[in-house]
Amino acid sequence: MTPPPPPVLRPYRPGDREALFDICVRTGHVGEDARHLYPDPGLLPDIFAAPYAVLEPGLAFVVEDGGRAVGYILGTADTASFVDRYRAEWLPGLTGRYPAPVPEPATLAEAMTALMHDPERMILPELADYPAHLHIDLLPSHQGAGYGRRLMETFLAALAEQGVEAVHLSMLTANTKARAFYDRVGFHEIPVPDPGAVTYLGRSTR
Repeated sequence: MTPPPPPVLRPYRPGDREALFDICVRTGHVGEDARHLYPDPGLLPDIFAAPYAVLEPGLAFVVEDGGRAVGYILGTADTASFVDRYRAEWLPGLTGRYPAPVPEPATLAEAMTALMHDPERMILPELADYPAHLHIDLLPSHQGAGYGRRLMETFLAALAEQGVEAVHLSMLTANTKARAFYDRVGFHEIPVPDPGAVTYLGRSTR
């Protein structure tokens, strides 16, 4: 019997959208499955994955195994420009499904919806030297096998080709497993006053 082909890293394709959404929500609770926390499973992907694949497809890459994406990295080369495009091009298509929440969100879904409606939160003066930012997720079945590092190297190389010198990300501070990975691939902490539940990390693209 011929063994199945090994997983491959390739550019994102529109046909990966369903898998992209699945990966995002299945890793959306401190790196674990978040499906039980959100009545609408599209909420997290519509904030943290889909807008990047649509607005910056040239910076979206996946790991494919068995004909389906099992991990991804995506982001933007210019956070300020991305925020403008998100506000003008992406958010209008979501407001019918996700109306702006009440001023004091009472549930996790309402808190995430508040983030959706506030893309300007991504612009902080402390991050000015790290204009790009990224999101990376792998299903648990494919973690610890080197795919995360390969995705990161591919994304950093794509940024460097565009002349972008540094990138940042934000992560839940409680996700110690993710922090260990970011430390291994060269990220360092960026001091940000009152960051709340997240930590900001950055590194050179080279």
